[in-house]
Amino acid sequence: MTDILCYTDSYLREFDATVIDAAPKGVVLDRTAFYPGGGGQPADSGALSVGDASYAVKRLSRQNGKLVHEIDGDMPAVGAVVHGELEWERRYLLMRTHTALHILCGVVWRDYGAQVTGGNMQPGSARMDFELENMSADFAERMETLVNEEVRAARPIEIKTLPRDEAFSIPDLIRTKINLLPPAITEVRTVNITGLDLQADGGTHVANTDEVGKISVVGHESKGRINKRLRIRIGE
Repeated sequence: MTDILCYTDSYLREFDATVIDAAPKGVVLDRTAFYPGGGGQPADSGALSVGDASYAVKRLSRQNGKLVHEIDGDMPAVGAVVHGELEWERRYLLMRTHTALHILCGVVWRDYGAQVTGGNMQPGSARMDFELENMSADFAERMETLVNEEVRAARPIEIKTLPRDEAFSIPDLIRTKINLLPPAITEVRTVNITGLDLQADGGTHVANTDEVGKISVVGHESKGRINKRLRIRIGE
């Protein structure tokens, strides 16, 4: 089992770990700061090094229940102590992007009570789908104004892990139309944008909304009678 350090510290850029297993495409570590991917957020990239040898980590994958850091070429041996380093600019941009989606979700839920029906992100851009009947350019423009007000409000963001029963006693913790949390999960990680949005979520986020920067709503689409999409982009 790999201890995923970024679940408790999203700002951890480097770490040391031990190779505990080998896989056809990479290695399994006892601990990692790489985000494994999930919830629409891509996995991290970066490098592992042992002495003078460096191994590029292009992706992470789940193989037979193990988290594999996929690398090309020769691999460090089982038992080797490696130093990991994230591609930080990419990770930090994903943190800002993911938080921007939570701000958008929080505003739409607060003002319209609309659940999320889908979403995805890349560094600096994302889309989110809502259970809404109507969508227009005026609506998109209003959303851009409101989400940037929340950025400027500099709201602190708190991460907690709660027992499942305690977490599900919180009203509206699950904002997706379908509850995607498997029944076997006994603890639930929550992300709280203080005063705006509290959700179950496993991704990485910034510590304050002012770190997100300007959010631009760059597109809106109808994906069905009650399924509408907003596209956003994050400024420098």
